[in-house]
Amino acid sequence: MVNHTHATKSISLDAYGIKNAKVRYQLSPNELQELTISKGQGQEASSGALAVKTGEFTGRSPMDRFIVKDDITKDRIWWGNINIPFDADKFQRLYDKVTNYLSEKEVFVRDSYACADDNYRLNIRVINEYPWSNMFAYNMFLRPTEEELKDFSAEWTIVNAPGFMADPEIDGTRQHNFAILDFTRKIALIGGTGYTGEIKKGIFSALNFVLPVFKNTLPMHCSANVGKDGDTAIFFGLSGTGKTTLSTDPNRSLIGDDEHGWTSENTVFNFEGGCYAKVINLSRDQEPEIYDAIKKGAILENIVMDDNGKVDFANTSITQNTRVSYPIHHIDNIRVPSIGKNPKNIFFLTADAFGVLPPISKLTPGQAAYHFISGYTAKVAGTEAGITEPVPSFSACFGAPFMPLHPTKYAEMLSKKMQEAGVNVWLVNTGWTGGPYGVGSRMKLKFTRAMISAAMDGSLEAANKDNYHVHSVFGVKQPRTCPNVPTEVLSPRSTWNDDEGYYKTAFKLSQSFRDNFKQFEEFASDEIMAGAPLK
Repeated sequence: MVNHTHATKSISLDAYGIKNAKVRYQLSPNELQELTISKGQGQEASSGALAVKTGEFTGRSPMDRFIVKDDITKDRIWWGNINIPFDADKFQRLYDKVTNYLSEKEVFVRDSYACADDNYRLNIRVINEYPWSNMFAYNMFLRPTEEELKDFSAEWTIVNAPGFMADPEIDGTRQHNFAILDFTRKIALIGGTGYTGEIKKGIFSALNFVLPVFKNTLPMHCSANVGKDGDTAIFFGLSGTGKTTLSTDPNRSLIGDDEHGWTSENTVFNFEGGCYAKVINLSRDQEPEIYDAIKKGAILENIVMDDNGKVDFANTSITQNTRVSYPIHHIDNIRVPSIGKNPKNIFFLTADAFGVLPPISKLTPGQAAYHFISGYTAKVAGTEAGITEPVPSFSACFGAPFMPLHPTKYAEMLSKKMQEAGVNVWLVNTGWTGGPYGVGSRMKLKFTRAMISAAMDGSLEAANKDNYHVHSVFGVKQPRTCPNVPTEVLSPRSTWNDDEGYYKTAFKLSQSFRDNFKQFEEFASDEIMAGAPLK
């Protein structure tokens, strides 16, 4: 592991339009933590971690994410309410205002990179207004050695000014906050929001365009780990479905928890150098690796703690989206470097709050593409204002807000790779069993872990080879038996004790799938359409 001492190199930001700034370059996490506390911008928790509040925004603001429309992007981006166009001239004017705002201030600069595979490495310079934002960049991006920093040349630049407020009337934004990608200038410009997730997702979105268009590599919003035999498993899923939790497995080495590329050489590499995990209701019993990663060097966001620095992980009075970022080496069992070969199993994770999807089921290639494009989970009461019963939530490719190309482009790449690699694809419901949210209960984590382990070691397939039950509504292959899991848990219908209620709810959900998929039908092949629910 690289030991990061305080780099003494002094740099000028004049070339970026930032004049007479007091540049703090490549400070260590300890220095950044001390500065954050001394400026009154954070406190130290009893674990040694830094606790900060991100301000007005405690999550991403998807309606305020833009892409500059120019010669590189105009005919390639899937424009719409996810990828919102921004005028190149307006970007330049806004960029000039932000750099002028940062001039003569103390700013924090970090050189880092994304993509653990050297063939795809993307060098990044991050310029932050706040020291804790720069510490986040240390945690989340990959860390160059002192030797590599000597002749470091950044390809992309992130300019991050949470204190700068845009004027929508003049600047062309929707409101005072913004996150804008410019693929010609290779700049991610972020202002008006302190939420650090915008920093990492800006580069993720850039790679989701660059890798498929120019490098024939599939970018994925997923976690990944590798077994002792070298078999790689990939976990797709939206926030809250268990992506980080389930990939952090004491018996397997973690490649990464959120963003990966799958190359034409059939390797899987992590984009990042850290993890960004939800900590709502976190406990050492349930998630020991993540719990123990919260120590000096980690950053807790928007949590509540007592006067002694003890964190109350159940307290969501600031936000449901409480988080921690930490460098990946805070987890003991990691893959070094963060690259795996030989993908064998893919898991699509969904927290089905309707309680109708099986806890695990096997998908055909057509079903896999259909469910990948759909990207289903459910929002439950309490997660957003006004939600009192479960609401289906679809996010194409399990990460629509970060996918600049049309979803079917990613789905075609995934289908091709799945078939070439001969992977098994499983749909895993980490949501409700025994009824919908409010009636049933959340699937026990130990059962989900047992099902995933059985899928990975081949015992699930061996036990059900000719004995899968085809789900009468969704058409997926539902196992009848699984080691270390009670048989009745495997059949969602039998956990309900109310056949009529079960089927009524299942039909309602299948109709939601169909309604959502209408936007993709004209681009989807017959095989993909055959993966739709049966009824």
